[in-house]
Amino acid sequence: MNGVNINQIQFDKITGLIPAITQDYRKKKVLMLAYMNKESLEKTIETGYVHYWSRSRNKLWMKGETSGNTQRVKEIIMDCDNDAILLLIDQKGPACHTGHETCFYKKVKIEA
Repeated sequence: MNGVNINQIQFDKITGLIPAITQDYRKKKVLMLAYMNKESLEKTIETGYVHYWSRSRNKLWMKGETSGNTQRVKEIIMDCDNDAILLLIDQKGPACHTGHETCFYKKVKIEA
C-alpha cells in the first residue's frame, strides 16, 4: 500500500477544507464528521491528537480542549480520490458535544 504525501491531499479549492470522518479504532464505530484544513492536519500529525477546523468559529481547535474528551490518533487513511479522510482514533469520553458516545444516534424514519 502506498502512503499519501500531505501535498497530494485534495483540499477543497474554495474553502481549503476536507471532510474528516472519525472512527473508534477498537469498536469500529463512526463517531463524528468534522472538517480539517492543511494546518489542522499538520497539527494532528505533529501532536498525535486530532485538531479540526471549526467552520462556525473560523479557527483551529483540538477536540477535547475544553471538555477533556480528546481523540488520540492511531491511523490516518485517505479515500481513493484523496478528498476525504478517515481518522482511526482512541476516544477519551464521549465524542459528541451532546454527551452521546457518537454524533450519529438519530435514526431517520423510513416510511414504505
